[in-house]
Amino acid sequence: MKRNQLGTSELNISEIGLGCMSLGTDEAQAERIVHAALERGVNFLDTADLYDSGRNEEIVGKAIRGRRQDVVLATKVGNRRIPGQEGWVWDPSKAYIRSAVKESLRRLQTDYIDLYQLHGGTLDDPIDETIEAFEELKQEGVIRYYGISSIRPNVIREYVKRSGIVSVMSQYSILDRRPEEEVLRLLADNHISVIARGPVASGVLTEQGGAKVAKGYLDYSPDELIQIREQLQRLVKNDRSMGQTAIRYALANPVVATAIAGASSLEQLIHNTAAGDAPALTDEEIERIRSFSRANQYTAHRQ
Repeated sequence: MKRNQLGTSELNISEIGLGCMSLGTDEAQAERIVHAALERGVNFLDTADLYDSGRNEEIVGKAIRGRRQDVVLATKVGNRRIPGQEGWVWDPSKAYIRSAVKESLRRLQTDYIDLYQLHGGTLDDPIDETIEAFEELKQEGVIRYYGISSIRPNVIREYVKRSGIVSVMSQYSILDRRPEEEVLRLLADNHISVIARGPVASGVLTEQGGAKVAKGYLDYSPDELIQIREQLQRLVKNDRSMGQTAIRYALANPVVATAIAGASSLEQLIHNTAAGDAPALTDEEIERIRSFSRANQYTAHRQ
């Protein structure tokens, strides 16, 4: 599988990554999926301390035991659980980040994290303090590089201007083209890579996604989604399915280093990773996709 440099880092990551949130809590099944991904050339695994209250990190850590050198391991921080309270609170403080990384290392059974990502962020955060925490962890060798996971252009701009991030994870797909408006050019100009999550839009852009259309997606109506799926189907080739076409769209912009799709079964994993061998989209196909989808269709969380 093709590998791309992540920003200005020394990390070279597979263009198809594995989003581990969908692995579930069946350890044996999760291990099979992770090992199958590695066998198919995937080396980028993305998890978070938030997923299954830390259980996901534990499962990933067990799955890669003995294969740590084969993996570029990414996890996230910023969502804090307070004992005795339901849910999570947002805490991007230096003290919490330095405390949380120790727990992630323990759960992942490793002594370093390749890419540590802030799992969100707002303009009200103590951004300089947050950056200081990541920089200190990097200097100490606890993390190799850091990035943020955000869909907020204003927050992304602040980290581009003030920090040493090498990546921004952002939702990006045919149905969610917001990054094209403000983010992709900014990051390209600053040699920061995009990690595209949600390239198949929660399954809506796959052959099996017809059943998901009734619920809508972002502010697309079911009728619009049906029309887009019909249009997308016309771009399917013998060696490129609808879902793989959607993944290739996310990868079409050179600033995107990897597209991460979740997999809860071996079948999904095999299908997603096969997008690495599928034909890239032509310029004409990209223009056709842009003609039947909208760039600025969803305005929530823009600040």
